[in-house]
Amino acid sequence: MTPIVQTFDEVRELITPLLRKMVHRLDPSTRLVVSYHLGWCDKDGVPANTNGGKAIRPSLALLGAVAAGAEPEAALPAAVAVELVHNFSLVHDDVMDGDAERRHRPTVWAQWGAPTAVLAGDAMLSLAHEVLLDLRSPHARTAEAMLAVATRELIRGQTLDIAFESRCAVSLAECVAMVRGKTGALMSVSAAIGAVLTGAPPAMTDALTSYGDHLGVAFQLVDDLLGIWGQPEITGKPVYSDLRSRKKTLPVTWAIENGGAPGRRLAAWLADEPRDATDAELAGVAELVEQGGGREWATREAVRLAALADDAVAQAGAVSKPAGQLRALARYLTHRDA
Repeated sequence: MTPIVQTFDEVRELITPLLRKMVHRLDPSTRLVVSYHLGWCDKDGVPANTNGGKAIRPSLALLGAVAAGAEPEAALPAAVAVELVHNFSLVHDDVMDGDAERRHRPTVWAQWGAPTAVLAGDAMLSLAHEVLLDLRSPHARTAEAMLAVATRELIRGQTLDIAFESRCAVSLAECVAMVRGKTGALMSVSAAIGAVLTGAPPAMTDALTSYGDHLGVAFQLVDDLLGIWGQPEITGKPVYSDLRSRKKTLPVTWAIENGGAPGRRLAAWLADEPRDATDAELAGVAELVEQGGGREWATREAVRLAALADDAVAQAGAVSKPAGQLRALARYLTHRDA
């Protein structure tokens, strides 16, 4: 029986040796910063074992390979690659959003400054491509090309996300298109890239790509809900963090378009001259999103997209046990609290 990855902790254990090997290629200063971000040490380089993230994307890469009938180890380079791209985006995202805390610790830019954070993110992106270029597999070039396109789409989505902050009005359709790039692109390639490395047929990799796309938007819907109503002690991010940044997230844009009077009041607040808002004011804005139906819609839509992800798994013709795990992962990601 092909071994199946059961938990995120097991995935982290599987990918860490190769991930550490890649990070060791960096110069000592950058290696320290990246190691700190990944939770391996404190700011002085003293070894630590702090939260390095959920390992969702590498889990998808490994499960994709197993779904195609291969051993999870066959997809380790792909899993490490998508984890590096994800962390590149997180470090840069913290700089752009001005978030001073992630995973209950100071962010890289808050600890060392924005220039160092930008360079650390760039270093991880470079390593993501190196780990695939090191392979002699005939499928490595295809995998690397997929990752490059997904990274470009991620950057497109992030660019739109930043642009939306200075716009008074953003449609729901525009917001969904942004999310498909910012979050969906990397989730989508993560689900398929492991299978690609094993030489899986196009019908399977296409179905896994679709699974990841649906899952990515569902994941962002839940992230948007947590960005307004999440508990800081669990999420590791400040209360009302997305509202404080005036982000036009999916629940917000839906409430503006469909929420009647509360939606109009929400739109008026977003159109005001940007200024620092108190927690009490932001609590009132969150209430407008809820009154306008944004919270209920986002919750229902995440469940609907998770069901579409289930359908895509069925179309993939995957090995039964990993197919069940892909479905379970979709359910977990749409019912999480962090």
